[in-house]
Parts: sequence; structure tokens; C-alpha cells
Amino acid sequence: MKIFTQNKLLSGFGLVLSFFAFQNVHAQNVITIQQAVDLTLKNNLQIKQAQFSVALSDENLSQSKYALYPTLNGSIGPNLTFGRGLDQTTFQVTNQTSLYTSGNLSTNVEVFQGFSKINQIRQNKTLLEADKSNVDKVKNDLILQVVTSYLQVLYNTDLQKASIDQLDIAKKTLNRENALLDAGNKTLADVSQAKSQVATAELNLTNATNQLAISYLTLGQLMEMSPGDKFVVQAPLIDQIKVTPSTEDTQEIFDSALKTFPDVKLANLRTLASKQAIDVAKGAYYPRLSFGAGLSSSYSYQYSYNGLTPQQSFADQINQRFGQSIGMSLQIPIFNGFSARSGVRRAKINFDNTATQEQLVKNNLNKIIFQAITDLKAAQSRFVSTKNAFDAQKDAFYVVEQRYNVGLVNSLDYTTSQTNRNKAEIDFIQAKYDLLFRSKVIDYYLGKQIVF
Repeated sequence: MKIFTQNKLLSGFGLVLSFFAFQNVHAQNVITIQQAVDLTLKNNLQIKQAQFSVALSDENLSQSKYALYPTLNGSIGPNLTFGRGLDQTTFQVTNQTSLYTSGNLSTNVEVFQGFSKINQIRQNKTLLEADKSNVDKVKNDLILQVVTSYLQVLYNTDLQKASIDQLDIAKKTLNRENALLDAGNKTLADVSQAKSQVATAELNLTNATNQLAISYLTLGQLMEMSPGDKFVVQAPLIDQIKVTPSTEDTQEIFDSALKTFPDVKLANLRTLASKQAIDVAKGAYYPRLSFGAGLSSSYSYQYSYNGLTPQQSFADQINQRFGQSIGMSLQIPIFNGFSARSGVRRAKINFDNTATQEQLVKNNLNKIIFQAITDLKAAQSRFVSTKNAFDAQKDAFYVVEQRYNVGLVNSLDYTTSQTNRNKAEIDFIQAKYDLLFRSKVIDYYLGKQIVF
């Protein structure tokens, strides 16, 4: 994982000016790495989306529990007829207007359903835990993104400072060359060479400033901050960074990550849920037994064209037509187009797929951790090498500068030495933050809090 990649060069003097205004510390908040993480976990919309999935899974679990309860339903059906019809009292065909209303109340309870409802509850519990683990995974991924972006800001800040120093040296050199030209000790070629160095330093500063502005924008977006909310990051005390050999064992880190890393937990829960889905599907093989009961009655009223037909009272009709029922239903699956068998087979295939995906997550985690340890050791070696190279180039440039000031070194040699020093400084800055990042990656996989 490489975090210090070269961004595309952005041009525009207005962007440079706006960024310098952005860097006004007096009008901005200073944010530590922990504050950046906390703001991201509080405001980031990806976390909120994952939490919505948890809420839906929780509702699915509740509904699967409610499905065990008996059902109770009532209905009423009024019916109005016109014209010739059968008188419900005299049983004669007459011209009449009839109002017939019936109502019923029924309940049903499923006693046995192949344990599919019980298994569905178990699966929904697992799916709820999986969605909760997914929230942890989203948070974990965002933490690493925040650390990466935070360190990118720090790196670009130091890069900008180095560019400012390099521009200052280039301008002083140009002023000296112009003075020597006026005195007749330098040529126009020497001045042109110094001007070229100034132009290069100005371009480097512009690029560094633009890169810093972009890295601040990226970090602010992770924290869901408004573009108008200005802030600066707090630099860790890494100038005195110590280089110590890595004592972490790859297998120990991997074993620890297997227990705590949310990606692994999420994959494991999804595998368990898909296994439980097989038991849910197998419920279709079994007979279904249910009991039901009902209450019903009706009321009719006829208005004849020959006059009002004698009617029983509402209460009398309801009482006389009041009925009760109780029954049992046993459904035995014999042949349904192999739908039950197909459902079980699909569930088994999905289980094999999720189990394979879980193993892929573990294998990938093992590779990443092994790579992280390798990268950390390489970063430690590179930090030592670049620090030594930078110290050597600083000393060499100091000697060349002294000789240049007394006319013992020409402009080309002086410019070359200055360029070498600048490059060594940039390499050292990059190596310094790369080492810090690699060490924090190990803490990340160990489940430790990332602090500077």
C-alpha cells in the first residue's frame, strides 16, 4: 500500500493564494488524529447507511418472532341487491330490495412447519449480528483512510516547507549572481542558470501547495465537513523518530487479527447465516399442521314493492345464524415440481460460496499482514538510508556553498549540489512518513488504537 503517490499537477495562481488564506491558523481549528477519527465516525454517511441495514435486520428478526403467534382476522361483507329475488322469510320470488350482511372472525395457529420458522429466527439473529459487524468493518476501513489522509497532509505540509526553504536559497543565489554580474565577476549564463533554479523552485512550491490543498480537501470530505470549515492538523513529534527492528511475528499478528478484525467476523457470520438457510429450506420437505377456529353470523333485510316484508329483529337474526367452527389442516408435500429440493440445493450452493468467500478473506488478510511486515522492514531500511543520504548531501552542499562564495566552484557545480540536497531532503521526508504509516498499519491489524 503506497500512500505517497504523485498527484497530478494543478495550475493556477488563484489556488495558491486561496490555500495560503486557508492556512491562517488563527481562524482555524487544530485537529489531532484522534479528533479526525472521531469526527469521521460521527459524521460519515457510509456508517449511517450501514446502521440503516442493522435497523432493517432488527425489524426482520422481530417479524420472524411474531410469525410464531396465532393469526386473528375479521371480515364483514354487506351486499345490496335489487329486483326479483327470493324472500328470505316466505321463500317466495318477489320484487324487492335486499340487504344481506355477513361477518366472521377466524384464528389460525401453525403447530408444525418443519421447524422453518424457528430456523428463520436463528438465521435472522445471525444476519443481525453480521450487519452489526459490517458497521464495525465500515468504521475500521474509514479509520485507516483517515490515518492515510492525515499522514498525507503531514507529508505535503513538510514538502511545502521544504519547497519554501529551497525557493529562499534559490532567490538568495540569484541576488548574489546579479551582484557579481554587476561587478563583472559573473556572466549572463550564470545569472540565467540561477533564474532557472528560482523558476524550478517556484514550480515545486506551487505543486506542493496544490497537493497540500487537495490532501486537506480529502481529509475534510472523510469527516463530512463543509468546505467552509477550515482546519489544520496537529503534527506528531516524529522529528526524533527512533528506528527499531520489528519484533512482531507475522503469524502472531495474523492470529490476533483473526479474532478481532471485523472483516473476518463478518465473513464468518455470513457463512453461518447461509448454513442456517439450508435448515430453513429443508422445512419445505415436511408436512404442515395447523389448527383453526372461527365465528360467523349474518343479517338480512328485504324491502318488497308490495310493502314491508316481516322481518326478524337484528338480534334474533344474529343469534339464530351464529355459527362456530374448529378444524385442523395437515398439508403433506408429495410433488411440487421439485421446488423444495431446488430450494435446498440453492441454499447449499450459497453456503459453499460464502464459506469460500470467508476463506478468501482470511487468505487475503494473511497476505496483507505479511506484506505489511515486509513493507515496515523496508521502510525502516529506507528511512536510515535517506537520513544518511540527506545528512551527507547537507554537508556536501555546505562545503560547495562555502567554496562557491569564494569563487572556487562554478555555478553549474553549485546548482548540481543544491539540486542533490533538495532531492535528498524530499526523499527523507517521504521515507519518514512512510515509516510512520507502516508502523501504524501494524497497530491497525493488531486492533490497537492509532495514536501519534
